[in-house]
Amino acid sequence: MIVSKKLQDYIENNIYPLYEDNYIGDDVSRIQYVINRSEMIIKENNLDVNNDILYAIIAFHDIRKNSKEDSHELTSAEILENDEFINKYFSRDQIIIMKEAIEDQRAKSEKEPRSIYGKLLSSASRNSSIEQCFERSYRYGKKKNPNATEEEIFNGAYEALLDKFGHNGYAKFYFKDTVYENFLKDIRKLLENKNEFINVHKNYINNKK
Repeated sequence: MIVSKKLQDYIENNIYPLYEDNYIGDDVSRIQYVINRSEMIIKENNLDVNNDILYAIIAFHDIRKNSKEDSHELTSAEILENDEFINKYFSRDQIIIMKEAIEDQRAKSEKEPRSIYGKLLSSASRNSSIEQCFERSYRYGKKKNPNATEEEIFNGAYEALLDKFGHNGYAKFYFKDTVYENFLKDIRKLLENKNEFINVHKNYINNKK
């Protein structure tokens, strides 16, 4: 993604360090993942977007900084809106679009994102491989309940992923996205058998340890 050097330098030096408060998997490496996925979606759908706006949205979107897991997007949006550099670099109208895009990112939201940038962020930040789901759901389970047994974590991961990616799951996507569509086919097939899913998940995690 080609963006302004001035903007890139500021974000890498001042915003990326804020991700040190995040747990593994939602650190700075996640930003590059979302950038890459955004580029794929933009290319596949021939979308016309402002790269500086999109880059800033992605860079700010996942700052946790002492916020609760289920409301971190509000913290991220507030940090962006109050950032001195951002307020000098972008117009007020652009900042509103950026703020709203970050607020609208959550897959569980019943409302459709208010702009193409919100739809892009929501779509590009979704997991797009079973391996990602395995790693992130396991880490989240361990973080959310450190005293949980392994069985409780794997069962909880299955139920959460079924709720999100099953045939009636709440995860939405707003553009043609071949990578995501293939992922959905694969994970839905695996989710059809709970015991098989948990066994595959266990084997994956154990092999990563």
